Amino acid sequence: MAAQALDALDRLIASAPDLPKVRINGIVTEVAPAFCRVSGLSPFVKLGECIELDTAGKRQLGEVVRIDESGVTVKPFDTSMKAGLGTAARRRGFITISPHPSWKGRIINALGAPIDDGAPLFQGERAAFSDREPPPAMRRQRARTPLKTGVKAIDFFTPLCAGQRIGIFAGSGIGKSTLLAMLARSRGFDTAVIALVGERGREVRDFLEDALKQERKHAVTVVATGDESPMMRRLAPKTAMCVAEYFRDRGDKVLLIIDSVTRFAHAARDVALAAGEPPVSRGYTPSVFSELPKFLERAGPGEEGTGSITGVFSVLVDGDDHNDPVADNIRGTLDGHIVLERAIADQGRFPAMNVLTSISRLAKSACTPEQWNLVTKIRAMIARFEDTRDLRLIGGYRSGSDPDLDKAVHLVPKIYDAMRQSPDDPASADVFQDVARALTAEPAGTPAPPAPR
Repeated sequence: MAAQALDALDRLIASAPDLPKVRINGIVTEVAPAFCRVSGLSPFVKLGECIELDTAGKRQLGEVVRIDESGVTVKPFDTSMKAGLGTAARRRGFITISPHPSWKGRIINALGAPIDDGAPLFQGERAAFSDREPPPAMRRQRARTPLKTGVKAIDFFTPLCAGQRIGIFAGSGIGKSTLLAMLARSRGFDTAVIALVGERGREVRDFLEDALKQERKHAVTVVATGDESPMMRRLAPKTAMCVAEYFRDRGDKVLLIIDSVTRFAHAARDVALAAGEPPVSRGYTPSVFSELPKFLERAGPGEEGTGSITGVFSVLVDGDDHNDPVADNIRGTLDGHIVLERAIADQGRFPAMNVLTSISRLAKSACTPEQWNLVTKIRAMIARFEDTRDLRLIGGYRSGSDPDLDKAVHLVPKIYDAMRQSPDDPASADVFQDVARALTAEPAGTPAPPAPR
């Protein structure tokens, strides 16, 4: 009988190798509004594992954010802690999702569950962890394939390559989300993955139904609104990255949009403070500044034989301070940055992009030497125009005294007009042709610039 029992046990283990051999439970010993303490699990769990709490017959899921000898700190994925003293707690392992090609056109939450009232999601064959490691540096492809977004200001002044990671830095209400929507409609990608992190609930449907429109069927959208817990807002970008990595590994050219990384950093700060980390810079904890580069590095070119993830990360600049610790950390990690300024938006120029402070580190690979030479000259002309704005406003500029300034005064307004673009405007097929037409066009009754003396 003993031999038969052992044989049956061996068959059970072989049929379910991942089944835990012993279920180890703990109990809740301390409850706070945003977390609880569980004893009895310290020797058996690791940071990042999930814990299931039995709360009045319902199950509440939380994550281990701190471990010490007396117990573990668990932060729930719900907005509030519902467990009481003595509540049973058990291990659930690490969070994984299993993306599938049929996920295109669907809307999911940070845990990978559908929230669009559609059919249940098909699950792929391979499960992916939310904290996957980036591809090895020496096995990655090089980002050298030019990419057209259809947004004239970006394609001209900060051209991109497939697999590039670029940030859009802006304060609130300057047109950041509108620019992201214009990029999401770009036709240069096979798949789009969009994470709306900390957004207003009202804006989610507006973005999906108005901004994306027909392109929605090619996009997987991950949503964690501002009223959800910090755990969900911290997890949502990682879930979106997992989905993007799945399609990249299938060979797709993926566009990944995270709006916004700042709210991801805020959520990571809340979780770290609950775990007992000390704040070091404007309330941010050390783990935030180590977690951001690790997350951003997962985007970019894949290994040889796979596709690429072109990452567009919006950065909400607190108080329009572009030297904010999070903004500064992200700017040093990405392959370029696009700066939107309130003063330009106040003039009615959209996208409100400051072309002098916006940089693409792969611009020379995205355009020809002749095109890059033209962009450099126009950028210098714009710099001269902006540097003398105050002088011209007080009447200190005299036409004919400076040929270069005369040329800038005549041409820069035309360039600004050529760069104007709204979400309803068609995408630009060739921005250099658009600029050439704008520079050669002469409005009726406009005098020619004075000849140099």
